[in-house]
Amino acid sequence: MVIVQASKLTLPNPSLFSPHITSILCEPTSHSLALMHSDSSFSLYPSFSPSSSFPSLHTLIPSPSSSSTFLLLQSSNPNFNPRVLFIVCGPHRAGSEILLRFYILRKSKVFAKARVICSQKDLRFQSNLGVLVNVKHGVSIKLAGSINYFAMYSVSSSKIWVFGAKMEGSDEGDDDGVVVKLMRCAVLECPKPIWSLSVSFGFLLLGEEHGVRVFNLRRLVKGRDNKAKNSKLDSRGSSLPNGVVGHDCRKHGASDRGGKNRSIEGVSGITCNGDVEWKTGKHHGPVKQMNAKFRQDDRDGSTCFVSLKRYEMETKLSGKVSISTKAVSIQALSQRKFLVLDSDGDLHLLCLSNSVMAANISGHMRKLPHTMKVQNMAILPDVSLISQTVWISDGHNTVHVLAIDMDNALNATDGNDGDDKLLHLPVVQVIFSGERIQDVVSLASDVILILGQGSLYAYAIS
Repeated sequence: MVIVQASKLTLPNPSLFSPHITSILCEPTSHSLALMHSDSSFSLYPSFSPSSSFPSLHTLIPSPSSSSTFLLLQSSNPNFNPRVLFIVCGPHRAGSEILLRFYILRKSKVFAKARVICSQKDLRFQSNLGVLVNVKHGVSIKLAGSINYFAMYSVSSSKIWVFGAKMEGSDEGDDDGVVVKLMRCAVLECPKPIWSLSVSFGFLLLGEEHGVRVFNLRRLVKGRDNKAKNSKLDSRGSSLPNGVVGHDCRKHGASDRGGKNRSIEGVSGITCNGDVEWKTGKHHGPVKQMNAKFRQDDRDGSTCFVSLKRYEMETKLSGKVSISTKAVSIQALSQRKFLVLDSDGDLHLLCLSNSVMAANISGHMRKLPHTMKVQNMAILPDVSLISQTVWISDGHNTVHVLAIDMDNALNATDGNDGDDKLLHLPVVQVIFSGERIQDVVSLASDVILILGQGSLYAYAIS
């Protein structure tokens, strides 16, 4: 028998004049929660648990803010423990510059402003503000982060910047001597509009019109090296998947379907995903960042475009015309499988045929059976699970809980482009909300937060 436990969460210091919540972000390893308010400010809560009341101690990030993301700092140095970083961007000097503000989760379980080192051109750190990027803010900025890397997309500049972050200093004691070193690693020219942005499991995924474009993140960071260097780095380089739940990065190996741990694609001596240190020969230290420039339509094998199924409609005047369908949200299910939400409210399963360690990338897209016109989805990927739980909402008053069998998903996508084969996608539970749903976020495979009209609700299924 399925048991659903529901509770309404009371926010601290409620006030008639307090700005209401508009969206939620969650960092699963530390259970940190970021609540964005209607005035574009943020409230940061560390170690959040839905079974208890909201902690009274939180960090307020003032407006203006245009986008934000969590980033997990990990290192191959055993003296460093993984640390959580919250990054928020906004306009500065009337939008003539972009301001990046960094908040690190201290050992005392409080978010505080991080000290940042950046020495590259057009980047400068001011202790009272943050990192100033000499780029016009424009109409919109989008951030997406994972482990040690994050991407920033500017609609007005038609560019994506890929940044790497690493920890420096001392991680001992409670005084938090950690310093964050920020490096701009690559610039991607984007002549076509980007509707969604994701950095997951060593891939940079761009939601475009009619499909998803996938880049090998390691290739973007390393730049255009020759084949010999690539081969040498591939044999010693490393990458761990973003979003792994409940594992130490330095010891983690992906779980196969038999339950035994194995290293990622046969790589030995694994360090952390996006680690800016590489071991090449006798030299062990930071590799010089190339700040390489790429184009959105590069066709060098380390990128591919996977199309959504094109839809057509009949018109009385001109006959058939194609409907413009955009990939508006991309979330990871596992290392090579991603769930894509399009602008029509339909879901698609993207399966990449090769891993991030392979030289070439290819993939297949499968449209999932109709359940509803989806407005929001939430997934917490765990590579150790055969079945993944997906939470989808119609944006009105219902949330459907789906169970996706990863073996079935793999067989239905790899090497088969037929339209007649549908995935088995059972709805295991339906949740009805008394308020119109604005946002959903998964805290665990069986726990979800639902944002209503200014109220937060926690649902746990057992």
